[in-house]
Amino acid sequence: MIKRHIKYIASVVATACVFSSCINLEELNIDPNNSTTTQPSLLLTGIAYAAFNQSSTSPAYALKQLVQTDGESSEQVYKWTRGDFDLYGNLRNVTKLDEMSEDGTAYQALSHFFRAHYFYQLTMDFGNIPYSEALKGESENLYQPKYDSQEKVFEGILNELATADNILATNNDKIEGDIIFNGDLLKWRKLINAYRLRILMTLSKKDKVGDIDIKSTFAHIVDNSPLMESAEDNGQLIYKDQADNRYPHFNSSGFGSGMYMDSTYIAAFVTRKDPRLFAIATRTPAAEKAGKPVNDFTAYDGGDPAVPYSIVNDKATKLGLCSKPLERYYQTPTNEPVIIMGYTEQQLILAEAVVRGWISGDDKAYYESAVKASFEFYKEYSPTTSIYLSEEKAVEYLQGSEVEYDSSFATEKKIELIAMQKYLPTFLQGSMWIAYYDALRTGYPEFRRAAGVNLLYRWMYPQDEYNNNPVNVTDAINAQFDGDDSAAKKSWWLQ
Repeated sequence: MIKRHIKYIASVVATACVFSSCINLEELNIDPNNSTTTQPSLLLTGIAYAAFNQSSTSPAYALKQLVQTDGESSEQVYKWTRGDFDLYGNLRNVTKLDEMSEDGTAYQALSHFFRAHYFYQLTMDFGNIPYSEALKGESENLYQPKYDSQEKVFEGILNELATADNILATNNDKIEGDIIFNGDLLKWRKLINAYRLRILMTLSKKDKVGDIDIKSTFAHIVDNSPLMESAEDNGQLIYKDQADNRYPHFNSSGFGSGMYMDSTYIAAFVTRKDPRLFAIATRTPAAEKAGKPVNDFTAYDGGDPAVPYSIVNDKATKLGLCSKPLERYYQTPTNEPVIIMGYTEQQLILAEAVVRGWISGDDKAYYESAVKASFEFYKEYSPTTSIYLSEEKAVEYLQGSEVEYDSSFATEKKIELIAMQKYLPTFLQGSMWIAYYDALRTGYPEFRRAAGVNLLYRWMYPQDEYNNNPVNVTDAINAQFDGDDSAAKKSWWLQ
C-alpha cells in the first residue's frame, strides 16, 4: 500500500512537470493554514505580554513583604546563588521583531524599548553581560558572545531608548497588536522617557556613563520630552477573565499554605497609619475573631523574617497572629494590573532629582502627586477597601508625622521619605526587584535580617555559561570581581 501511494505521487509530480514547471516536493509539505512567517503586530502582542506580565513572590521575600512558614526561602534569608539567562529567550523574539520591522517604524522603536528593558534587568542582576554580540547565533553563527562592561551596557540601553523616542516623535504609524496602549504612540513615548529617568537615577552614584552625562541628560529629558501626566499613562498590563489572560497569581496554591505577610512590611504601614495596608493584607485571624474592623491598624501583623520559620509557623497557625495577602490576589481573576513603570515611580524619581540638584522644581509637589496616584490605584482595584482610599484620605495621610514632606528637610531625610514611598506600593508588582535595587542604592528601607546575614548585590552567572561560554564568562568575572563570582560582590553601578 505504501509503495502504491509513492508511485501515485510520483506519477502526479511527473504529469505536473509536463504541463507546468516542475513542482518542488518541499512545497507539498507546507501547510497553507500555518504560516511560516509572521507579522510584527503578532510578535508585538506576545512580546508585550511576556515583558509586562512580571509578578513574582520571590522578590517579596527579599523585600520583607512576605515570610514563609513551611520551609526556608533563599530570598528571605539572602542565600541565593546562581541566576539564569532566561531573559535572552525573550530577547530572541524581540530580535525577530526588529528584523521584521522596517527602518523608522513604530515597531522598530518598540523593539529598542523591549531590548533596553530586558538588558537593564540582566545587567542589574549580574553585572557585565553579553550585549553587543548577544543574539547573533542565527545571523552570524556567533554562539559564544563576549561580555560587555556594565557601563557599556548602560550606555547602550540609554541610547536605544533615546533612539526609540526619536523614532516615535516623527512617526504617525498605526500599530496593531498593542495590548498595552492600544496603538497610542504618545503613551509609549511617555513610558520610554520615564524608563530613561529610572535608569539614570539608578546611576545616581555616577557622573557619566560612557559619553552620557547623567545629570544633564536627565534634565534634558524632563525639559524636552513627554512624560507621564497621570496614572492613566502607567505602563501596565490589564488582565481579562479568560484563559491565559488572567492575573498571574489567580488560583495559586502558594497563598493558601505557608505564605504570610512579613511583620516589618506590616509595621511600615502601621507606623505611618497607611490605609493602603487594608488593600494589601487581611486582618489576622485572631483580630477578625475578636471583631476588630478592617481599619483598625492593631488588627494586622506578620511573621518575623529574622527568626526560624518554625517560630513564625506557630505564630501564624497556632496563635492566629499573622496576616495574609488579601484574597483578591489569588481569588480575583483580573485583580489589578501589573505595572513595570508607572506614574507614581516617575514622580518620586523627579522628586529625588530635585533633591539631588539635577533639576529645578517642587519636590514636595512631585512627592505628594505620587502618593495620591498610588491611593487612587488601590482605590480602583481593591473595591472592598476603597472607602479608606479616597483623595481626602490621601491628603490626611500626607499630613502624618511619619509621612509629611517639607522641602526644608535635610537631604537624607527627604531621600528616606521618597524611597519609602517607592517601596510601599510595590507588592507583587512588576518593579519589585527595582525596589530592592533602590534600597541597595539609597539604604532605604533597611531590611530586617538575622545577625550576621548580609544583603546580596547580584546573582552568580549561570552554570550554562561556564559550560558553553567559559572563556568569556571567566574574563567577565576576572574583570569585575578578581575571579570571585559571588552574589556578595558589588557591580559597577554600585561602586
